[in-house]
Amino acid sequence: MKDILIKWFMSINSLLLRLSRGRLGSKLGTQTILILHTVGRKSGQERTIPIAYFDYEGKYLIVASNWGKDKNADWYLNLKKTPNARLEINGKVVSVAAREAQGEEYNRLWKFVTERHPPYLNYQKMTTRHTPIMVFEQVN
Repeated sequence: MKDILIKWFMSINSLLLRLSRGRLGSKLGTQTILILHTVGRKSGQERTIPIAYFDYEGKYLIVASNWGKDKNADWYLNLKKTPNARLEINGKVVSVAAREAQGEEYNRLWKFVTERHPPYLNYQKMTTRHTPIMVFEQVN
């Protein structure tokens, strides 16, 4: 039931973001929301999802927490196969290349995101899998 409510809420939020060009639905509590456009790794079809992000030194960060579930989110797996994506932020679409943070960069970014959104620490405790952080850099 929880998954159904989350999907329903995300669909409504995505619609609000698009219709208002980011004026509605882009702030949820302490988080800022964008719409992530990926290519489905199996279908090859465009997939979209509203998701929290962080601005960091001219890059965008998205934490692949998947609400603390034991499996990685589909969007993360899609990016691992096809790292080119688009971010829709406040009605503007930005083409980006995605990569997964590793090593010392990961440690620095994990500290950054958990200081701004502590629930990620709880999500990490709920699963045995590593919680990836995807780094998005704008491409022309």
